[in-house]
Amino acid sequence: MGASAAPQPFQYQGSKRLLAPRILDYLPVRMHRLVEPFAGSAALSLACARRARSDEYWLNDVNRPLTDLLSLIVDTPEEMSDFYRSVWRGRAADHVRHYYSVRDQFNRTHDPRLLLYLLARCVKSSVRYNSDGDFNQSPDKRRLGTHPAKMRDNITSVSLLLRGRTTFTSVDFLDVLSSAGTGDVVYLDPPYQGVSGTRDHRYASGVTFDRFCSGLSGLNDRGIRFAVSYDGRVGDTPYGRLLPKSLNLVLMQIEAGRSSQATLLGRNAVTIESLYLSQPLAEEVGVDGGAFLARNPVDQLQLTEVIG
Repeated sequence: MGASAAPQPFQYQGSKRLLAPRILDYLPVRMHRLVEPFAGSAALSLACARRARSDEYWLNDVNRPLTDLLSLIVDTPEEMSDFYRSVWRGRAADHVRHYYSVRDQFNRTHDPRLLLYLLARCVKSSVRYNSDGDFNQSPDKRRLGTHPAKMRDNITSVSLLLRGRTTFTSVDFLDVLSSAGTGDVVYLDPPYQGVSGTRDHRYASGVTFDRFCSGLSGLNDRGIRFAVSYDGRVGDTPYGRLLPKSLNLVLMQIEAGRSSQATLLGRNAVTIESLYLSQPLAEEVGVDGGAFLARNPVDQLQLTEVIG
């Protein structure tokens, strides 16, 4: 299928779709199974599947309607496309009122099929939850959401990539880590630090720093290969805590482009995201831990160092 961007049935906050090709540079060329305990929109697995890099996939997210939606997209693409079309066409003249009606119905029923329309229409494709766990993001009034024909194409493409070789679950990330085997490669992209461990409207659930580190330590103890997206900086301003040296990880710093907030303010700040590699993974893909500079095909700076 080539190296072009993988299809996405919906945009999702924190998605690694644009960074996925860079992240894949630091995963094995061939894997038995790629495991994502914080799957989100499954951007990395889709990029991996497009390049035929793994035999199987495990997509997990504690947000059950989200993983149920992914499962429906992969396993029943025609039915999912038809349902989306019916909801999209039901918007009539007052599309804003229709959005709120669909949102209310979703919060009553938790029907994952309705979530697809909400993700396609909500502001900045960014989910929000209230203190009761209800989806409460507003609609983007400037657009009507992905056209059904385009959505059908995306859903069909995703299904072709993942159908028949993907497991879907909605359990705690530690349960996933404890079940991972030596043949797996685990990619972890948890909620942004600063909101983890607290009730944040951007996420259905938080993850505390200490609990997360404990899970990584368990993977190390069992020799399981893993990579983690976790912190970084915007310009000279860091966000999030570095993972502890005791985990003996190799830290990659990947340029993710100009900060959208900086652009709005007329500044030139660039976002740098961290990618941590476990020692077995770093050794397998040829990262020896020595500091070096390299440039990717689009001439973005990349730094490497060992924090162990």
